[in-house]
Amino acid sequence: MLLQEEIRRRNLGTLLRHVHLDGSVSRAALAERMGLNRSTIMALTLELTAAGLVREEAPTDTGRTGRPSLVVRPETTRVYVLAFDVAVDWLTAARVGLGGVILDRRWAARPRAGADLDRVVEVLAGFGRELHDGAPPEAVCVGVGASYCGMIRPGDGMVRFGPDLGWVDQAFGAELGHRLGLARPVPVGNEAHLGAVAEQRRGAGLGFQNMIYLHGDVGVGGGIIVGGKLLDGDGGYACELGHMVVNPHGGRPCGCGSHGCLEAEVGERALLDAAGRPADRSGRDALRDVVTDAGRGDPAALEALHRIGDWLGVGVANLINLFNPGIVIFGGMLRDVYPGVAADQVRTRIAANVLPVARERVRLRTSALGDDATLVGAAELGFSALLADPLGGAVPALPPAGRRAADDGGLA
Repeated sequence: MLLQEEIRRRNLGTLLRHVHLDGSVSRAALAERMGLNRSTIMALTLELTAAGLVREEAPTDTGRTGRPSLVVRPETTRVYVLAFDVAVDWLTAARVGLGGVILDRRWAARPRAGADLDRVVEVLAGFGRELHDGAPPEAVCVGVGASYCGMIRPGDGMVRFGPDLGWVDQAFGAELGHRLGLARPVPVGNEAHLGAVAEQRRGAGLGFQNMIYLHGDVGVGGGIIVGGKLLDGDGGYACELGHMVVNPHGGRPCGCGSHGCLEAEVGERALLDAAGRPADRSGRDALRDVVTDAGRGDPAALEALHRIGDWLGVGVANLINLFNPGIVIFGGMLRDVYPGVAADQVRTRIAANVLPVARERVRLRTSALGDDATLVGAAELGFSALLADPLGGAVPALPPAGRRAADDGGLA
């Protein structure tokens, strides 16, 4: 009986995951994907429907004769998570419905003012309460997830190292959870790791089992998907691709204490310095100004992108030789910097330095999710408990449609 219950629980999670990722799936398609007969799929779907997680509808236009298979859709507006994203220059919060749909969001600028845990938590907790209060009466928050631009200890959301603003051993997950008033800890992930997961599930990496995601902000982070799974390392700190040394002799100093790291050679300050921009200029708009000026033929801007593209190419070439990905995705500020001159330099380095058998199939793309990649990844982190055990006790029971339960696991 215990084995049968475990199989049932796993099948419920697998079915809900398919619906969550695809938005709508027919019973027939679910049966084929999961290798189960239709009666079993029907029983699983009825359980999830009774729990308020999915609904079934007749297809609008099948184009086929005979009895059509019912379509299973996520209850997007009734089942949601709160997702939070802490970037160097901004804070974002969103209510994200089952199926990955961003239903509502809040945004605030984040000054570069050093270790600012109290302010970050205060702003995000306020956003979380607003988003919760703005949800429909019958909606239920089933989880929370947060992204932070630093090295995160798995399990408790501790920011071990956030070099850009001086965060060291800051209890971000615990503090945000306390301020939100949730009954469970707030899981936190590294922004580039979560961006990689989001792009693989919903963005430019869809369909790829092996991919590399490079996320540029002030520095450069990375996420690597191998065999469909995130490469996280022994302590959860893997894929610090920005601290791969590409210029050991005479390289620029890096915030980690080393010299010549990838992020030191291609990050925000490297580009702005190479373009001759003032030391007090920073941020995404300043980077976009360089790209715009390069498009107009400005020699300094063109040379800056040429230089950054060359070092980026060295890093990407090394990564392709190491991991043989099907696709390399450029996100964050690299989404703005990569196209054009930088892309030409990256391709040149790949042609010169990557083994032919490894480079013949690899694709280079910019992020399809843009600046939402890390936020979407945080939402996926929030949904993980629900997808692992849709009817488990860790997930609040959904009230009947049109009425919110007295205790729905929401915010105090």
